[in-house]
Amino acid sequence: MGSVHTAMQRQGLVRPRSGRLLGGVCAGLGRRFGISPVLARILFIAILLVIPGSQFLVYPLLWVLMPSE
Repeated sequence: MGSVHTAMQRQGLVRPRSGRLLGGVCAGLGRRFGISPVLARILFIAILLVIPGSQFLVYPLLWVLMPSE
């Protein structure tokens, strides 16, 4: 698990300590791709609506895999 955390941290995928709503996944994705956390949340929800039920797998998986700041 440590190597996954290290690889994500090297790529800039970390959950920030400030600006979190639930786990900080969308805030971290927004920061990584240079968009606001609000826009990242909207895009995340829109993408997950395309594949119903995936939000129950994708968000918790990212929450576990993305290291905290």
